[in-house]
Amino acid sequence: MSSAFGKTLPAKWKLTFKVLPFVGALLLLKFAAHKFQAEFLTLSPLFTAIISANIFLIGFLITGVLTDYKESEKIPGELAASLEVLLDERLSLRGGPAAAAAGYLQELCGLSRALLDWFHKREKTRGLMDRISALSGAFAVFDGVAPANYIARLKQEQHNIRRLVLRVHTIRETSFSEAGYAIAEIITAILSLGLVFVRIDPFYESVFFVVFVSFMLIYMVLLIKDLDNPFGYYEEEDLSEEVSLKPLEDTAERITAAADKENADGRH
Repeated sequence: MSSAFGKTLPAKWKLTFKVLPFVGALLLLKFAAHKFQAEFLTLSPLFTAIISANIFLIGFLITGVLTDYKESEKIPGELAASLEVLLDERLSLRGGPAAAAAGYLQELCGLSRALLDWFHKREKTRGLMDRISALSGAFAVFDGVAPANYIARLKQEQHNIRRLVLRVHTIRETSFSEAGYAIAEIITAILSLGLVFVRIDPFYESVFFVVFVSFMLIYMVLLIKDLDNPFGYYEEEDLSEEVSLKPLEDTAERITAAADKENADGRH
């Protein structure tokens, strides 16, 4: 039931509903602490200074991860553009030396599908790199029958795909700052629990601060962790900040259609 609800929920609200259970648990603890008179802390300037320091740390972390995120947004489109060039160059030779390259489109089709599988971790990086290298064998059939600049263009796009794959692999396997995440999570947990035991009169103001401050801090920590891996399609949590693979999916469909058409033409 929760999984179906998560799929119908707009992407911008998914993280909010992920935070709400934590805030709800803290709110219950706050009511329990108030009922049993366990609010033994006072709201001092030092407490508010720690909150400010944590917000500063979160700002530092989010600035760092946004740099990689903005770069990552471009990568699926750049991969799709390189595949489109490889497709266009192949189709431009229809009726010429392309007759000697019957398996070229099939190789390209397999690579485009393998890229999508790899983003979802259904294909290993080593296997994908082998597929990219296998394009060299497909290019070899054009030696002697196509201009040298044609082969150079294909090799350049092959290099671009390999470079982008390695960049994605680095981004999704490396966190921006593990130590920074650890201290932000520790301070957020301590502050959130501390607010539970802080005495603020009247009581409804105390409830407001528990809900607002804990929601803001927990939300920002989870947002940073989500942004840090913009290629987390394979993760069980249905988070909202993955970059779109739509350009790559559309290109894979066009390559598949072109390969199917060539096969159909070859049978007639």
